[in-house]
Amino acid sequence: MNLEQRTYLLVTGASRGIGRELAEQLARQLLPTGSVVVLLGRSEPLLQETKASILADRPKLDVHSCSLELATASAKDFGRIFDKTLPVNGCNEFERAIVVHNAGTLGDTSQHARELADTKILEQYYHINLFSALALNSEFMRVFAGIPKLVVNLSTLAALEPFSSMAYYCTVKAAREMYFRVLALEEPSTETLVLNYAPGVIDTQMTLQVQRESHDPALAAAFKEQRESKTMLTPQQTVSKFLQVLRAQKFKSGDHVDYRD
Repeated sequence: MNLEQRTYLLVTGASRGIGRELAEQLARQLLPTGSVVVLLGRSEPLLQETKASILADRPKLDVHSCSLELATASAKDFGRIFDKTLPVNGCNEFERAIVVHNAGTLGDTSQHARELADTKILEQYYHINLFSALALNSEFMRVFAGIPKLVVNLSTLAALEPFSSMAYYCTVKAAREMYFRVLALEEPSTETLVLNYAPGVIDTQMTLQVQRESHDPALAAAFKEQRESKTMLTPQQTVSKFLQVLRAQKFKSGDHVDYRD
């Protein structure tokens, strides 16, 4: 895959952690003149930090930061973001469009699966982690119809296997992965290439939250041991591997590719 093209790139959860690293490393690959990078997240100050980092390395890139609350985001909200960030001549100026669905939350790991009963909390959690991703993807597919597209879902081993204390996370990640597999099945791979990338266990706020809050002492201890022994991956390591996977393009559209593969 040639990433050095005039590209429209949108990364969700780009304010910190792996999302920020994805935005920064992908932006370095793009053709600087004519490309657009859109950083989507909740914290505008943190998005501005990501933007400044990208522009320090690629000053000719057109970089936009868009703060949005995914708990209430709708397709219209995402449509307005595309309207605001696309050039005057629309999407026809681009050789490729890329969306990276990275944003997500862990959920309450102190709860057992049998305790998930509050539908209002569940609706909010699924809106942040599933419904908003589907709405964004629908707008992305509509806006860039006819343009070669790369759709990336940040997946996880938890989308395939159950983990104690992670009922929220496992169920939503499994639902997301299946949606993107169906998308890959329905769309011709010559126009839309879909990748479910599982980045491995990374030293981020999310794994720290599992370590602090999980009701499963074995899981919390495993995360603590990996962190203390420095065997957890860094965002830089997993994103570098992700770029290798893209360039080699040995995967089929819709495949689940894990860092460990």
